[in-house]
Amino acid sequence: MSFESFLNTLKTKTSELKTEALKFKNKDFLNATMAGSALIAMADGLISPEEKQKMIKFIEHHDALSVFTTTDVITAFQTHVNQLQFDKDVGEAKAFEALKKIASNVPAARLTLRMVISIAASDGDFDTHEKKMALRIAKELALDPAEFELT
Repeated sequence: MSFESFLNTLKTKTSELKTEALKFKNKDFLNATMAGSALIAMADGLISPEEKQKMIKFIEHHDALSVFTTTDVITAFQTHVNQLQFDKDVGEAKAFEALKKIASNVPAARLTLRMVISIAASDGDFDTHEKKMALRIAKELALDPAEFELT
């Protein structure tokens, strides 16, 4: 193996390790955003295609989460949706537990709440059930609901 070939291999391996490290570092953020997305999407009892598309686009275009594959995102979202559908109380408890893990990271918490509100409004109707859930999410994230026009 030539020295140039060795350097290229080393660069590739370094890049792969960086990607894996970013995934691990942001796993709580991914889980929290998908928990919030599932809670808000299920708030009115129906997940619209617009809500799903908005969530996927947000993830694909956000630097902190773009290291995750679409499959990772959908799997995390579907896990929370399945838990909510199987047992609403247990599903909500698990989703709020995931949100609580990022509450101390104010920028991540704020971004998550913005995403949740955006998803709720993506079908053109930010209804009472969705507003109520967004308010609960804001409180779980220790954010002022008034700042997001939720009060």
